[in-house]
Amino acid sequence: MAAKRKGSPVRRRRKAVIKTAAGALAVMILLGLLRPVLWLYLGAVLAAGGVGWITWRLWRTDRLLRNGDADWRRQDEIAAGQRTLAAVDAMTGTQFEQLVAALCRRDGCTEVRQVGGAGDNGADVLGRLPDGRTMVIQCKRYAPHRTIASREVRDLLAAKVHFAADAAIFATTTRFSRQAEAFASGHQILTLHRDFFGLWNNGTPLLSLAEVNGRGQGRATHQSRWKQTYSK
Repeated sequence: MAAKRKGSPVRRRRKAVIKTAAGALAVMILLGLLRPVLWLYLGAVLAAGGVGWITWRLWRTDRLLRNGDADWRRQDEIAAGQRTLAAVDAMTGTQFEQLVAALCRRDGCTEVRQVGGAGDNGADVLGRLPDGRTMVIQCKRYAPHRTIASREVRDLLAAKVHFAADAAIFATTTRFSRQAEAFASGHQILTLHRDFFGLWNNGTPLLSLAEVNGRGQGRATHQSRWKQTYSK
C-alpha cells in the first residue's frame, strides 16, 4: 500500500498561519472580556497608592512643622531668658551642651560647634568669642548637691592647651570646690557656677560674666542656704 502523502510546504505554512491567527484572536477576545476587570484592579492599586502617598506627605509635613515649632520655641526661650534652672536640671548631658552652644550663639559667638562625646579631649563646645578669641568650653550638668573637683578644672586646662584656645570656660549647674575655684582663677578659666549660669541663662551676656570671674560663689550665708536647699 502506498504511503500517505503529506501536504505541500505551502499548505503547511498556511495551516500554521491560520492557527496563529486563531490563537491571537482568542487572546484578544479574552482580553476584551477581562478588560473591565483589569482596569478595575489597576484603578484600585493606583487609588491605594495615591492615598498612601498623600498620607505619608501629610504625616511628614506635620512632623516637620512640629519639630520646627519646637526648635523655634526653644530658641525663643533662650533669647527671652525664660528657661528655668529646674528645666535645665532635667536635661541630659547632651541637651545641656546644646543649650550652652545656643547661649553662646545668642551672645554673638561664632563658629560654635559641639565636640563632646567619647574622645573629646576634655572639651564639649568650641568656637570664637564675640571679640574673636577662640574658646573651649567644658559642660557639666550635675545635680545641684554635687561639687566640681579641681581635677575636672585641670582637664579643661589641658583641653585649652590641646585645642590651642585663647579662653577656657567651665559651665555647670552646680558649684566648684574651693580648690577648683582657686585653680581656675589662677589660670584665667571662667567658671560659670550655678548662680552665674542662671544669670547667663536669663540673658546676661557671657563677656559680662567674665568681668566678675573669680569673685567667689556667695558669702557664708548664701552657701549655707545652698547646702540646705540642695543637700540630699
